[in-house]
Amino acid sequence: MKSTNRSQKLFKAGLLALLVHVVFFIFMTFGLSWKTDTPAGVVVDLWSDLPQPEQEPIKKVKALPPKPLPLKKVESLPTKKAELLPPKRIEPVQPKKAKQLSPKPDIELKKEKRLAKEKKEREKKKRLAKEKKEREKKERLAKEKKERERKEKEQKARVAAETERFQKELREEEERRRLQKLAYAKAAARQNLIDEFKAKILAKIKSKIVMPPELPNDPVAEFDVTLLPGGEILEIKLRNSSGFLTFDEAVERAIIQARPLPLPKDKLLFPSFRNLSLKVHYQDD
Repeated sequence: MKSTNRSQKLFKAGLLALLVHVVFFIFMTFGLSWKTDTPAGVVVDLWSDLPQPEQEPIKKVKALPPKPLPLKKVESLPTKKAELLPPKRIEPVQPKKAKQLSPKPDIELKKEKRLAKEKKEREKKKRLAKEKKEREKKERLAKEKKERERKEKEQKARVAAETERFQKELREEEERRRLQKLAYAKAAARQNLIDEFKAKILAKIKSKIVMPPELPNDPVAEFDVTLLPGGEILEIKLRNSSGFLTFDEAVERAIIQARPLPLPKDKLLFPSFRNLSLKVHYQDD
């Protein structure tokens, strides 16, 4: 340990001596080669205090500047110590690491990296926010389009259903009217057929009446006749007398003689003939 310290001290002493010699060499080389001008001489006359008779004016003579002497280049002579001691090898001083000598650039670099990272993060957040906004806008537009299409579909379905309902009601109404008209027609035809056969029955009965002579006014005899299928008579009943017994009896005998009474072939019409109400006028032709 002591030898190491001693070597370091010797190394520092040698380095200091070398620096002194270098400085001295530079001074001798450049310091003595400077050009120096000799200042001009000044002549001064001294006078005593004694009075002088008359003195002529003394002209001052300017002294000529002396010519500068050429300076010889002084060569530096090596010192005895330098001649005696061999030059020592000077190890170059290793510079310290950049981080230790200049920590400030490292801080600045970290700061720049941090700022760049923050800028990148801000740009990323901005980009993500923009993408999110665009995505939400697309989703909103798609949702609105879907909702609009759904409403349009529902509207079309309602219109179609309403149209179908209206057409169905119209068809039903037309069918009802047709059936009603057909029923009216059937009823009318049925009634016409009933009236037709009732007229035939009355005509057949009248053809069998033997009218009593010269009855006053126009007496009317009314009978209720119950029929069996096929036109046979089940019962004859006088409902209203004509007021003339001879005319009432003549009509009743004619009803019995007219059997079987004529009936339509349609068996469904027989209920209309089961209970007949007959009015027989004396003067009917």
